[in-house]
Amino acid sequence: MAQLSNTAVYASMLVYALALFAFAASLAARRVPLPSSQKVLVGPAGATATEQQSHDEPGRKSGNIAISLTWLATGLLIVGFVLRGLAAERFPLGNMYEFSLGAAIAVALVYLIAASRTDLRWLGVWVVGAVLLTLGVAVTLLYTESAQLVPALKSWWLVIHVSAAAVSGGAFTLSAGLIVAYLIKQRAEDRGTAGKGLASRLPSAERLDGLAYRTIAFVFPVWTFAVIAGAIWAENAWGRYWGWDPKETWAFITWVIYAGYLHARSTAGWKGRKAAVIGLIGFLAFLINYFGVNLFATGLHSYSGV
Repeated sequence: MAQLSNTAVYASMLVYALALFAFAASLAARRVPLPSSQKVLVGPAGATATEQQSHDEPGRKSGNIAISLTWLATGLLIVGFVLRGLAAERFPLGNMYEFSLGAAIAVALVYLIAASRTDLRWLGVWVVGAVLLTLGVAVTLLYTESAQLVPALKSWWLVIHVSAAAVSGGAFTLSAGLIVAYLIKQRAEDRGTAGKGLASRLPSAERLDGLAYRTIAFVFPVWTFAVIAGAIWAENAWGRYWGWDPKETWAFITWVIYAGYLHARSTAGWKGRKAAVIGLIGFLAFLINYFGVNLFATGLHSYSGV
């Protein structure tokens, strides 16, 4: 069963690689007309008329193929994830390898669900690239044989806490991609080169900024719940809700940074580059919490490393 899980994971990586090439081809062919040259009308999901793709737009076909391949790859990855759990006879979130599989699934599903509501094919290169990188690190550096959990992990709070953290990671990854795209587009608009190069393939900076904000606003309560669930689990496992373990500390730092981002946007009116910088710092803190703490720090969460 464990070998079948590994096969499904490797198969998903192959299909994700094909999806990445298809997304790259779609992005290379995409062009977004400049708002100044056309009348701007507000459409679904906040998109302007100049940004909504026509059915015969160059790159649309390869973009649709890429979306389909991403669905297929995610399905294969879910199969591998489930088989891993069956092989271990437990829910497969007991170590960094398994959490990486779950996080990759969360990133892909968050993107695919969002892409079903608004056109995000141009973001596929970032998302699928992040998924492939996560899986590559998982199978090469983090892989461990399936085994039973240590006593502290034998709780349904493991499933609740870690699942919420994985979903949060997926949305944070999506928001980071939107922020990077915003910074590229905003810089080009300021320089008057929005119709050239990569910037010409991206939506307006205003829309990208709004999408990033809505993504973080959506996922922040989920991350808050993940932190609270972790505290409840800690009390059951170790007899205290909070002990400033490195994992707990960086989870709280991540929460504070994203809370600051939302507070600055809603009260101080911070938009644009200032808010974007805070958002990227928050994602960096999340990555430190995800990789750095587990691999390099010593604490009560050390058992979840490799």
